[in-house]
Amino acid sequence: MFALTAKQLGAQAILAGLALHIMLFGGSRSGKTFLLVRAVVLRALKAPNSRHAIFRFRQNSIISSIVGDTFPKVMRLCFAGVEWKLSKTFWYVVLPNGAEIWFSGLDDEKRVEKILGMEFVTLYFNECSQIPYESRNIALTRLAQKVDQIVNGQNLGPLQPRAYYDENPPSKAHWTYKLFVQKLDPETKMPVADPRAYAAYQINPTDNAENIDAGYLVTLNAMSARMRKRFRDGEFGAATPGALFTDEIIEKWRVGVTEPGAEPWEPPQFVRVVVAVDPSGSGDVDNADNDEIGITVVGLGVDGVAYLLEDCTIKAGPGTWGRVVTTAYDRHEADCVVGEINYGGAMVGHTIQTARPRTPFKMVTATRGKHVRAEPFSSLYEQGKVRHVGNFPELETELTGFNTNGYVGTGSPNRADALIWALTELFPGMVKPRTPPRPVIPPPRMTTAFNRNR
Repeated sequence: MFALTAKQLGAQAILAGLALHIMLFGGSRSGKTFLLVRAVVLRALKAPNSRHAIFRFRQNSIISSIVGDTFPKVMRLCFAGVEWKLSKTFWYVVLPNGAEIWFSGLDDEKRVEKILGMEFVTLYFNECSQIPYESRNIALTRLAQKVDQIVNGQNLGPLQPRAYYDENPPSKAHWTYKLFVQKLDPETKMPVADPRAYAAYQINPTDNAENIDAGYLVTLNAMSARMRKRFRDGEFGAATPGALFTDEIIEKWRVGVTEPGAEPWEPPQFVRVVVAVDPSGSGDVDNADNDEIGITVVGLGVDGVAYLLEDCTIKAGPGTWGRVVTTAYDRHEADCVVGEINYGGAMVGHTIQTARPRTPFKMVTATRGKHVRAEPFSSLYEQGKVRHVGNFPELETELTGFNTNGYVGTGSPNRADALIWALTELFPGMVKPRTPPRPVIPPPRMTTAFNRNR
């Protein structure tokens, strides 16, 4: 039998309040999406022939997560006697009273254009940490349907238009923090006209413990401090001034993390794959007193997008990390190894050739600061031209430590540096070299990289 938890009852009281804009924020699997989908269905059942929309940034995500998982679960547990019909052509549900619930990704321009030709009485922005503020504002222009509530044949008057939001909280620089917590207009930074129109409520996975597997909470507890803060504790992260890379941008374009009901991610054909090495500068056998050796694998797809495929970073001596690099080279059928030689000198190339003779190796030299090398790729991340295949917590923590003034994270960003070297090789036009490019050693073998299907 379905029953709301104590914290979810508190959220329900907020959802039944008078605010026009209501956001549930907090950790992962706290029940936010379930509660808001349920609220949308309740409103739809109250108002015959009403129209409601649930948005997410990407169309395939809303189909797999909401249409394929949460919505059917809500109907089964909360509205078992209510029949509903799904159109897989236009992706909307029709309820017995003629009310419609539309599902759309905001990345599908043609679909969004069609939907924005209609009016709605409810809009729900799911995972809005990924949704641009401008896209949200455009969608709000369609929150204009006038429809009455009819319950047991009695007209209870107009249904108040309402916008719902949910998210795992990003940094305090995000528009949702400014709007719902600070009550400031994200563009003008001035106080909003009516603060009472914006309500926010925090709910975390521990508040929904009876409905999730205990092992999931163990997984959350084992995450890095940065990840625990967001996905377990549901807290907004610190706003890094001039941040080059943000959690929400990385998450926005992430692929390869299969959601419930989703089809497995299919990689594109890769035209080039590189393994990049950022050495610590130690020649010690075990490297015990030095930094990790940053090792990443990145592929450039035929779609023009670079995909971070693997982080093989290791703290070990040359004999070990050389084998890790060359094993990754063979495993991914890479085209070359890129190695930074400022601190490793000729030892880097020698280590690679010792581990695997005649491995194509390209030497690169750092002539600029770390943040200067990273900065050109910030815009590629924003455009979705660089995507992470899966989760890379340690590497992503390092990336988010870069700002326009330098690196403000802890330790040395060896993982992120290796990624930047790989991107520099795959997008040579993004970085203007100060010195003539070094030759590839030895000359690269013939490769079928342009023809293989990854």
